[in-house]
Amino acid sequence: MKIILLQDEKKLGKKGDIIDASDGYARNYILPKKIGVEATPKNMNDLKLQKANDAKIAQEQLDAAKALAAELEGKQVTVKIKAGEGGKAFGSVSSKEIATAFKQQHNLEVDKKKIQLPESLKSFGSYEVTVKLHPQVTGKLNVKVVEA
Repeated sequence: MKIILLQDEKKLGKKGDIIDASDGYARNYILPKKIGVEATPKNMNDLKLQKANDAKIAQEQLDAAKALAAELEGKQVTVKIKAGEGGKAFGSVSSKEIATAFKQQHNLEVDKKKIQLPESLKSFGSYEVTVKLHPQVTGKLNVKVVEA
């Protein structure tokens, strides 16, 4: 019996795969647990439409990430931190502080989880920080750390 998987299953395959399963295994395990559905012509057509829709959404996300990466180029964010004696900084600059400062200064949203700091920014100066916007798209952001 041909089955279309509705979710990733370790021993069977990934979501959307069409597999061959014995009739008993399909009727007694796969279908009751809603792991898959029978590969009827209607279900095959639904799968094709779903894959086309997923591809369209993935392309839109990639285009949006590329546009945001182009917008990030050349932008600089100034982050202020407190300094102690001798001009040493208290603590370090986190990705959350960078994202908040970027939103305030440039009115653009950047997820703090996507900002990749090479090391903790513990001293004053300018740094180039990588922002992973999409698995295929990364952007560069200039961060300037100054004394508050």
